[in-house]
Amino acid sequence: MTLDPAVSWLLRVALSLLFARAAAHKLADVGAFRAAFEAYGVLPRRWAVPAAAALIALECGIAAALWLPTVAPVAALGAAALLAAYGGAMGLNLARGRRDLDCGCSGPAQRQPIRWALVARNAALALAALASALPAGARALGWLDVPTIGAGAGVLALGYLAIDGLFAAAARGAAWRARLESAGA
Repeated sequence: MTLDPAVSWLLRVALSLLFARAAAHKLADVGAFRAAFEAYGVLPRRWAVPAAAALIALECGIAAALWLPTVAPVAALGAAALLAAYGGAMGLNLARGRRDLDCGCSGPAQRQPIRWALVARNAALALAALASALPAGARALGWLDVPTIGAGAGVLALGYLAIDGLFAAAARGAAWRARLESAGA
């Protein structure tokens, strides 16, 4: 099974943007990221700093490696594994009944609690990463493929940001309704 090379590039560019954005917001407030990471409780507290640093480095490495055709399939597998691990950590904490944790998805400025919709989103992104690991077909990219890939990546990025914003707004709305209900009780 192979992918059309334009589809392969489109997925890799979109995933690269996703991981670059994720690393950038973590680097913007490393302390907040470390606190969110520690709150998940998946590793002993003493490992939080080196593990958080390793995650940021992995995200940066994956974002860059997805642009290099010779290592892109390995980077795509790494992206899928990291997305699955993030989703797994959220699912584990949801199963523990810990619904108040910040997902850490959008940086400290857009705090949102973990929920199953975010686990499903990460599963879908992991599947996209796995698809991008498939070999590209032999067709050479044409001149029209470049703007198509760029526009497609832009649309996917805007779609991701819109969905992320809707998830955050839904979480804020649910918290607001809960406060109103408790005030009225």
